[in-house]
Amino acid sequence: MRILVDLAEHQGEEYVPLKEIAERQEISEKYLEAITKVLVTARLLVGLRGKGGGYKLSRPPEEYVVGDIIRLTEGNLAPVACLASDSAPCPRASRCRTLPMWEKLDGVINEFLDSYTIADLMQSVQDGNDYVI
Repeated sequence: MRILVDLAEHQGEEYVPLKEIAERQEISEKYLEAITKVLVTARLLVGLRGKGGGYKLSRPPEEYVVGDIIRLTEGNLAPVACLASDSAPCPRASRCRTLPMWEKLDGVINEFLDSYTIADLMQSVQDGNDYVI
């Protein structure tokens, strides 16, 4: 998320070098390379190699849904294996007393994350918490 927020905050610049993002976000450049590869493949970022190269968002920050990005980069968000989209049907599902609870939690997690965009995260600094004596 921090990569995308950083790029959104610097979107006036054409391409932002990975080295600059790594320094600002205090994240290993090697780790960022792995993440950006996934994001470029999914067409969430556009990359340019060479002088003046780097990365930029492929669309406005309002169009990046946090839940979609986390599912892309982290995989399944299901709280239990039987709710994962790629899992085989559970033979105990019809008599599982905890399944309804897990289904509700899964819904809450996805609804919550899907309610945020990168644009929302850019504005997430809480007003009033910057008081200094």
